[in-house]
Amino acid sequence: MQSGLDDKIIFECVNCGRHYLATEVEYLCPDCSAQNTIDQPPKGVLKTLYDYKGIKSQYGKKLHNHLEKSGFIDLLPIKSRGSLSYLNVGNTPLYEINIPENKQPSHKLLFKDDSQNPTYSYKDRASNLVSAVAKERGINTIIAASTGNAGSSLAGIGAAQKQKIIILVPEKAPTAKLIQIAMYGAEIIPVSGSYDDAFDLSVLATAELGIYNRNTAYNPFTIEGKKTAAYEIYTQLGDELPDRIFVPVGDGCIIAGVYKGFEDLLRLGIIDHIPEIISVRAENPETIADSISVKIPRNYYMSKQFLETYKGISIKVSDHSILQASKELAAKYGLFAEPAAAAAYAGYLSYIEKFQLKENSRNLVLLTGSGLKDVNTVSEQIKLPRSIEPDMKNLKNKLSRYS
Repeated sequence: MQSGLDDKIIFECVNCGRHYLATEVEYLCPDCSAQNTIDQPPKGVLKTLYDYKGIKSQYGKKLHNHLEKSGFIDLLPIKSRGSLSYLNVGNTPLYEINIPENKQPSHKLLFKDDSQNPTYSYKDRASNLVSAVAKERGINTIIAASTGNAGSSLAGIGAAQKQKIIILVPEKAPTAKLIQIAMYGAEIIPVSGSYDDAFDLSVLATAELGIYNRNTAYNPFTIEGKKTAAYEIYTQLGDELPDRIFVPVGDGCIIAGVYKGFEDLLRLGIIDHIPEIISVRAENPETIADSISVKIPRNYYMSKQFLETYKGISIKVSDHSILQASKELAAKYGLFAEPAAAAAYAGYLSYIEKFQLKENSRNLVLLTGSGLKDVNTVSEQIKLPRSIEPDMKNLKNKLSRYS
């Protein structure tokens, strides 16, 4: 780790609780990771901690304003925000919709739309930070395993940062995502097998070739990048935090990031509680929602720890409900989300069927990727009309239902 960060952060192993200086370890806790097997979630994932007491003491009553004006730099593992790419990552829109009373009391439905990031997915938050860390350390080549979004994200950010990017993808990754990776100029290496196979191979490449690795949770700074959405939710809503947040979950890095961001604010005394967070998973690990299609969750232990500590709950949704949610999001709200993102909305729909919401409760759905990422999956839901001859008679016949 480059000098200058040694006194800014320490790492804490999520399994054994041991603390490490930034100079001592880079990816996983050495003791816990020695126990890892390829068929189980990895142990030894590291949580990044800051000098919360020191930050509070330094800024006092000006802490809130300082953090917002500085872009929360005191809570990021980089020396300067100038190390981040020039692309506009984060600061994504938050839409609020009033849901009138029906079967449920009237309540607020909010959408945090991270499809508006530069490569159209939430993964840009992690890629931007990992890229910045690499830049500050003089590293120019980064490798990652991905089902598509993390790969296209790192490829796009890497192009802006003039870094060489190598992406290992499972052979069945969606074509649209592969094209996006290729357009950004990254090297794509398809791997026969699953995402887990690609992940394990990329870790071997890091061990044997020394290539810097961006993999979810394996690199602790992916979680630090993904936590920034929590900061934005707070700055966008202030004291009116959501009552609950629905998060799509695959490896568990996004949900851990959201928790981590709120936990940072809690430790600083800026907020006094963390919203209820709902983990939304697919019923089937081989789900159509490729971004959460995971058999071995790489951040299982940290996400489980967060859910237990802050009393979050988990919901599983079927592929059918994911497709229906994707269609409803687009037709009802004008938000075209990929299946993995629509899973969060499917979780919201499932939740309100099972539980009674309080009047005027605030329910936020985290939309993590654009529907353009995987049009093939949702195309089965759509029946495109046949063409007509270009004359008014045929047009009037078509439009008769509007008269």
